[in-house]
Amino acid sequence: MPDLPFSCTCGKLHGHVNVASPRAGNHVICHCPDCRAAAIHLGQPDPAPDGVEIWQTAPEHLHITTGVENLALMQLSPKGLYRWYAACCDAPLFTSLRKPRLAFIGITAERLENTDPLGPLIGRAFMKGTDGKYRHKGFNRIGLRIIQMILSANLSGHWRNTPLFDDQGQPVAEPKPLTIEERRAASA
Repeated sequence: MPDLPFSCTCGKLHGHVNVASPRAGNHVICHCPDCRAAAIHLGQPDPAPDGVEIWQTAPEHLHITTGVENLALMQLSPKGLYRWYAACCDAPLFTSLRKPRLAFIGITAERLENTDPLGPLIGRAFMKGTDGKYRHKGFNRIGLRIIQMILSANLSGHWRNTPLFDDQGQPVAEPKPLTIEERRAASA
């Protein structure tokens, strides 16, 4: 498996992602308001209108080699996705579901040293149409792969192989939901 190095902006947290082939995940762009709000809240450039490039894969492929003490966790709402970032420089890193058995992770592609092994983009999600409704491109393919990842991880027990949750299934960093005021400010 080729290893793709990643790091936060300042380099205090880094590791690698195993990518056997482009079929090992989904190379997508997400245009949802939540991805935009997370970037803005962390002081990153507003990704609109381009969206956030993401590599979706199983958490077992993620390895943090140094700086795990800089891993921080926020939620845009109390029941929202886990949005992992580097506290040292506020670099967005990963998104995950709140339960480790739902073994799925989205890695912010700009953190990766090289995106060529991810293959071409296979979809875009939450593109807002002129009618205000969201549209998706490649959603069936993306959704099917996510379901396959989660099922495979549960059948094999590999859902336990994650650097983001401990042996009791708790996140390795304390989740911090944004306040209503913080969320409003990030949704500008």
